[in-house]
Amino acid sequence: MKRQKTKLVTSIGGQALMEGIMMRGPKKTTVAVRKSDGTIELEEIKPLDWAKKYKLFRIPIIRGVVNLIDSLVTGNKALMLSADKALDGEEVPEEEMSKVDLWLNKHFGDKMVSIIMGIAMVIAIVFCIAVFFYVPTFLFNLLASAFPFLNDNIIWRSAFEGIIRIILFLVYMCLCTLNKEVKRVFQYHGAEHKTIFCYEYGMELNVENVRKQTRFHPRCGTSFIVLMLIVGILIGLFIPFTDVWLRSTVKILLLPITVGIGYELIKLCGRHDNIVTRIIAAPGVWMQHITTKEPKDDMIEVAIEAMKDVIPENGEDIIK
Repeated sequence: MKRQKTKLVTSIGGQALMEGIMMRGPKKTTVAVRKSDGTIELEEIKPLDWAKKYKLFRIPIIRGVVNLIDSLVTGNKALMLSADKALDGEEVPEEEMSKVDLWLNKHFGDKMVSIIMGIAMVIAIVFCIAVFFYVPTFLFNLLASAFPFLNDNIIWRSAFEGIIRIILFLVYMCLCTLNKEVKRVFQYHGAEHKTIFCYEYGMELNVENVRKQTRFHPRCGTSFIVLMLIVGILIGLFIPFTDVWLRSTVKILLLPITVGIGYELIKLCGRHDNIVTRIIAAPGVWMQHITTKEPKDDMIEVAIEAMKDVIPENGEDIIK
């Protein structure tokens, strides 16, 4: 099948998982995982879908926050499901467990993974808040103590804090690529993007056609994060406080606005392809050179199976 001249824009999106991919369509969300025996298993999961249930949550800006919460909850559910299926429910023999592992297994059993994931998520959120909100402001205040004229310059302050956040995010992503398992997730991320592009160009979903596509997609979650970081710089221009704790706390309170604006921008870039949207999407697309890697054929097969399972028959996923 030849590529059509005009690229369609679909509402279907996805997420890379452990040895698998989640694809989310307008009617169905499916997790596809490559099991240890080489087979691909599909399982449907139910997202929150608050935006579909309540009109209030479809209002611009508000819908961005709602969709982020939905994505985090659904994505975490899909990640745990993929981990369980990829390992086929394998259990570590008791003789190989530490005393701590034995105690956790005895008291929490099957709930242990969920509890550990929950604790890890809380720790990660606290760590991110500390690093991305307090550290940049603290560093600028140190710099301003040496060069007092900087203290009252809100433009320099906001730009410095924003650049530090972007650098921290870049370093973190680069460090993640050193882990073999994370690198495989990034390869599945590339397979997800390529498969969506193949579908949007109206080509038959097979390994050969998918492999030809680019792995850089404007609706990517990586691009969304980068846009949030850039929007954060602009919002920082309107926060007059210089105290580390007060300024950082106000930024955290304004985070829903940052998320909402970032979502509207990523939505705009996904719907339209012109010079303006390309400029807006450029930083996020560049960052995707780190978070998406060229997938192997067996990874593409998983993405194709997930994609096929969520494509509606009536074409309601196509955005006019």
